Amino acid sequence: MKPVTLGLIHTSATLVPIFQQLCTEHLPGVNVFNIVDDSLIKDVIAKGKLMPNTARRVVDHVASAEAAGADQILVTCSSIGRAVEAAAALVSVPVLRVDQPMADLAVSTGRRIGVVATLPTTLEPTTDLVRRRAQVAGKEIELTSRLCDGAFDALMSGNPALHDEMVANALRELSAQVDVILLAQASMARVVDALTEAEKTVPIIASPPQAIRHLASILTKA
Repeated sequence: MKPVTLGLIHTSATLVPIFQQLCTEHLPGVNVFNIVDDSLIKDVIAKGKLMPNTARRVVDHVASAEAAGADQILVTCSSIGRAVEAAAALVSVPVLRVDQPMADLAVSTGRRIGVVATLPTTLEPTTDLVRRRAQVAGKEIELTSRLCDGAFDALMSGNPALHDEMVANALRELSAQVDVILLAQASMARVVDALTEAEKTVPIIASPPQAIRHLASILTKA
């Protein structure tokens, strides 16, 4: 039997090593290839939302991944999630948006859910997804969001310390108000590692490891 091939579609090259490490750890024996197009997220940020022409290009990338031989496709950017869902209906292989397993875990973990983001273009799609996944699960939730305005700019301009401080403060504040916290962007995951155990009073979930563990469980059953 030929090995399974996983196609990863990214909007930042910085995510490639993160997912490569996760795949090596959780998906041994799975062939992995990457498609990277950072113009997608740049377009979303510039326009303030996902525009139809950008969504169409996401669909094209998903189709390209299928044509390249992917048996499973994972799109690793939350900001283009709606386009990922549209693309999934147009190809013959399973397509997963990176934040869906994270949202499902949060909904099953607690009623009061917090979402932290450094970009409004990521915050809105993530909160929208959590609400919709809660409806699918038939669960009433209370959603609290925090936008760390300026943190993303600090990270992009070479000031990761300021970015990390802003995110850490938001996590500490939210921890006292919710049952579980979601990180809307993979770039924030390293901040959790810097928190003390005493500060981690509620589960803090990042999308990359949860998505890869979800795929691992699917492929193990298959």
